[in-house]
Amino acid sequence: MLNDTQIEQYREKGYVGIEGVLSADEVASLRRVTDEFVERSRGISESDDVFDLEPGHSADDPRLRRLKSPINAHEVYDQTIRHDKILDIVAQLIGPAIRTNGNKLNMKSGGFGSPVEWHQDWAFYPHTNDDLLAVGVCIDDMSEENGCLLVVPGSHKGPILNHHQDGCFAGAVTEEDFDDGKAEKVELKAGGISIHHVRALHGSLPNASPNPRRLLLFQYCSGDSWPLTRMEWEGYCASFLRGEPTNQPRVREVPVRIPMPAAKVGGSIYATQTVLKKSTFGEAQGVGG
Repeated sequence: MLNDTQIEQYREKGYVGIEGVLSADEVASLRRVTDEFVERSRGISESDDVFDLEPGHSADDPRLRRLKSPINAHEVYDQTIRHDKILDIVAQLIGPAIRTNGNKLNMKSGGFGSPVEWHQDWAFYPHTNDDLLAVGVCIDDMSEENGCLLVVPGSHKGPILNHHQDGCFAGAVTEEDFDDGKAEKVELKAGGISIHHVRALHGSLPNASPNPRRLLLFQYCSGDSWPLTRMEWEGYCASFLRGEPTNQPRVREVPVRIPMPAAKVGGSIYATQTVLKKSTFGEAQGVGG
């Protein structure tokens, strides 16, 4: 469970890191299954509904950057999104009724793992209230060298920045003058978890080390948060992990930008961000790694 200091950090900064949530055996199981999916990716040449491939991927040199919906791909991932320790912590921050609206496994392999440009999750899926967060389960140690999560503290209390380019959603901040100079690193050992608020401005550098950085990301919502885009009742009910569905959404005054018109390139955030005319972390990689 979170202590008062950790809860206060989440409220004030919009993120918190917690060590030692998963056991060594649980981490070992996640690593084993993830390695198996990397091996399976040798058999495909293009990204599909399961695999999102890095440029340069081949059967001889598999470069898998994301599993798109791991909880549907293997029971170990599904068990982890329902992990009692994780859900108990999430309940402290968004309440006892918890549902999920997405999951993915981002994999930064040593030496070439792709960066993720600055963005706010809220720009992708605004809801009737902002009691939403993302939990990152560290399958490997996560450090600055292998592309750890970066979060701008306090940004979850500010505006939703423009994520559009040429009139279409681009999956990343496109404003020229936003301030990322105060970003803080979220460094954790394997088995720890990161938590960031849905409105927190965040991204990650490319992996410049020989060590992998695999982060299992779970999106959690309060049970009375409804998306501002279409969702069927059956899908809403099926998304619950704890508590009961309600047809009375809680509505709060929060800033919103709808992610429409839709992105020119879909499939994953990596693909969507390829349209960007300016790449913050790409430029950083070119200058100094």
